Amino acid sequence: MERKMFDAYVRSMPAPALRPGDVVIMDNLSVHKSQAACDAIQARYAECLFLPACSPDLNPSEKMWSKVQQILRGIKARTNEDLVAGVGEALDCVSANDAQGWFRSCGYIQS
Repeated sequence: MERKMFDAYVRSMPAPALRPGDVVIMDNLSVHKSQAACDAIQARYAECLFLPACSPDLNPSEKMWSKVQQILRGIKARTNEDLVAGVGEALDCVSANDAQGWFRSCGYIQS
């Protein structure tokens, strides 16, 4: 994706849905480091935050996938069909409380 496409996407899709106080967290993909995209987010009184570079300990998605992988290991799927069902089952086990805890432990939410 090119930066122009990303900027257009941000302006047309997520930005209009943002509310004051929302936080948009992006990784360090070069197209994400766009002042125009951040301006569109901030124009909605939302905040634009970037994940630390190469820091899985500070990345909430890494913590989520760790939980999913642990559940999948317990399921021990041996067929593609069982694996697909297991992934759905594992993802269903991820709760809003889990997400809040992961974001808090990574320093994105203050206690």
